Amino acid sequence: MKRRLSRECAFKALFMIDVGNNNQEGALDYLLKDAGLSEKEQSYCVNLVKGVLSKKKELDEILSGYLVNWQFDRLAAAVRNILRLALYEMLYYDDIPPLVSINEAIELAKVYQDNEAARFVNGILDKIRKSTEKGG
Repeated sequence: MKRRLSRECAFKALFMIDVGNNNQEGALDYLLKDAGLSEKEQSYCVNLVKGVLSKKKELDEILSGYLVNWQFDRLAAAVRNILRLALYEMLYYDDIPPLVSINEAIELAKVYQDNEAARFVNGILDKIRKSTEKGG
C-alpha cells in the first residue's frame, strides 16, 4: 500500500474541516469519491483523519510547546494540518518510522505551501522526534 496518497487525502480533508468548517464525513466523502485510492488506502486516510481529529487538542498542545515566539493558531492552515497529521502518525503508528512521517510532511509542505514552510515543518517535527527518542 502506498500511503503517500492516503496522507495527502487526509491532509486535504483536515484542511477542509479546519478552514472551511466542513464536517468530517462530508469532507471525506467528497475527497474519497474521485481519489482513486484502494480500499486499504481509503481506510488509512479515514483512520488518519478520525485519529487527528480525536487527538487534536493533545496534538496542538504538543506542537505549541515546540514553537518559539509563535502561536500555533497563527500558523498557516496548511502547515498546521501537516504538523498535526505527521505528529499523529509519529505518536500512534509504531509501524511507521518517525523519519518517514517527517519526510512525508516535508513533501506535503513543499506542494501545498513552500520550501520555507517545509524547512519549518522539518525543524519542528525533528525536535519532537529527538525529544521522544530520548524518552520525552
